[in-house]
This record gives sequence, C-alpha cells and structure tokens, in this order.
Amino acid sequence: MKIAKSLCLGLLVSGAALTAAHAAELTVNLAIAQPDGVGASAGTVRIVETPYGLAFYPQLKGLPAGLHGFHVHENPSCAPSTANGTVTPAGGAGGHFDPKGSKRHGEPWGDGHLGDLPPLFVAQDGQAVNPVLSPRLTKLDEVKGHALMVHAGGDNHADHPAPLGGGGARIACGVIGG
Repeated sequence: MKIAKSLCLGLLVSGAALTAAHAAELTVNLAIAQPDGVGASAGTVRIVETPYGLAFYPQLKGLPAGLHGFHVHENPSCAPSTANGTVTPAGGAGGHFDPKGSKRHGEPWGDGHLGDLPPLFVAQDGQAVNPVLSPRLTKLDEVKGHALMVHAGGDNHADHPAPLGGGGARIACGVIGG
C-alpha cells in the first residue's frame, strides 16, 4: 500500500511539473519603430498563460529609462502609416486592441480597451526585464494576430489630460504570431 501511495504521489508531482513546464507560451520579437519601417531589434517578450491572466516577460534593451505605455494593438503590423502627410512609426498596428468596443482607455483590470496593459518599466541602462500581468487577457489566442507596442511615455490609464493615457509616440513594436 505504501509503495502504491508513493507511486501515485510521484506521478502527481511529475505530472504537475510536466504541466508547468509545458504551459502555453509564445515569444514576440520587438524592434525599434522607425518612420521608414522596422528598425534594430529591441529584444523579446515572452507571453505565458497563467491562472491569473497573461504574463508578459520582457527581455528588452536600448529603450529610454522610465515608465512606458505597453499595449496590445489591433493589427498584426509594425509598418509605418501616413495620414495627412504625417508618418507614424508602427502606425500599421492601428489602435489599442478593443474587441468589446469600449472605445475608451482604461486600467488593465478595468473595463476599457482589452489591450491596455500595466506600464513597462525600463531601468537606467535601457533594459526592461520586469514582468507585466494582464488579468483580463487569459488565453494566447486572444492576442495572436495583433501587435505588441511600447510607447515613448508613461500611461495614466485614462483619456485625460491626454488621449490614450498620454503614452505618445510608438517606440518599439512586434507582431504577436502563433
């Protein structure tokens, strides 16, 4: 009986380890957004399904220090776009991912755009390595076929005093594949 219990416990532990080791995840390559297209590599972000939402694990470099707006955008493109003679680097990504049509910027745990993530912290050496958790995004399939964006400024998760949280220009972008 003891041997059977030990064997069952061993199978449960190894099964749990196997499940954890094979959690659903994917890696996104981000590049510096340029007016003439995609620039140099900025690194990667690994996206992992967790019981608490999607976790974003950045390994980014060469970014300005400070807090930055971090979002999933609607289109799978990091190409520049032109409107009224003005070029927007990574404009091809479109706006923030908003499948429910909220049409408003909000907190990552609130009821605004589903693509609104917590801010990305970049250290003084230009590296971003601190994970970000998005509790409302729970499955990789929700973000596949969209873009992941880093903005120049911070994000106050409101549309006031500046629209879309005040993050400003798009500085790094990657297409979330699958």
